[in-house]
Parts: sequence; C-alpha cells; structure tokens
Amino acid sequence: MIKYKRLSHSVWYCKYHIVFCPKYRYKVLIGKTEVFVRNQIYKLCGQKDEVEIEEINIQPNHVHLILSVPPKYSISEMMGYLKGKLAMKIFDNSKFLTKRYWGKHFWSRGYCVSTVGLDETQIRKYVKWQQEEKQKG
Repeated sequence: MIKYKRLSHSVWYCKYHIVFCPKYRYKVLIGKTEVFVRNQIYKLCGQKDEVEIEEINIQPNHVHLILSVPPKYSISEMMGYLKGKLAMKIFDNSKFLTKRYWGKHFWSRGYCVSTVGLDETQIRKYVKWQQEEKQKG
C-alpha cells in the first residue's frame, strides 16, 4: 500500500532509484571506505528535511539508493548535494584516494535515476539481489 506524505501545501509520494559510481568505475568502495560512505550517506540524507533512505546497497564500484525525496527538492539538487559533500568527506577521511583521484573529483559526472512508482517491490528485490550477488562472487 502506498503511504503518501504531507508538506504544508502538498501531498506527495516521490521515490527514486539512483545509481552513481566513482570515476573510472574503480573498485574503491570496499572495507572501511564502504562503511564510511554508507554512514555518511545516512548522515547527509538525515540533514535534509523529509529525505529518507528506503534501501541502500554499496558495491565496490557503484552505489544503489532508493530515496524518498519531497517535491521541494529537485533530484538534481539532491544528487549535487549528496555527491559533493560525500566526495569532500571521503577525501578528508581516506587520504590514500587522493593519489588515484586528483583535483577532489571522486564521483563520475552523471548518475542514473528512475522513479520507483508502483514497481517499488520489483526494484527493492533488484537492489537486494545485487547484495546477494556480491556475497556469492
């Protein structure tokens, strides 16, 4: 069942499946870096009003998110905020990455986004399946 949320002048249900990756698809999101990125994503999303993480899956070379984002934020604004702040925090925390990524550019330029809508259960299964595949291989 879809549960709509409310702002002062709107009722909304806006969920997005987002995929983004480090530059050159290097497999750097492992170990302590993966844990740090996960924690920072939760922290950064918590700083935005009404933004909720529905699902998160971090693979060595990309991140899957299902975010609930209110209509007062555009998805491009949210991704600019998330990727920008996250990159700065990653470089502050993981100095070894500055050799591989010069100029403070950690994430590739784009991202993939799709609205979840009524196919949410299918997308949730896909995001969870990614984690199972990671554990197998």
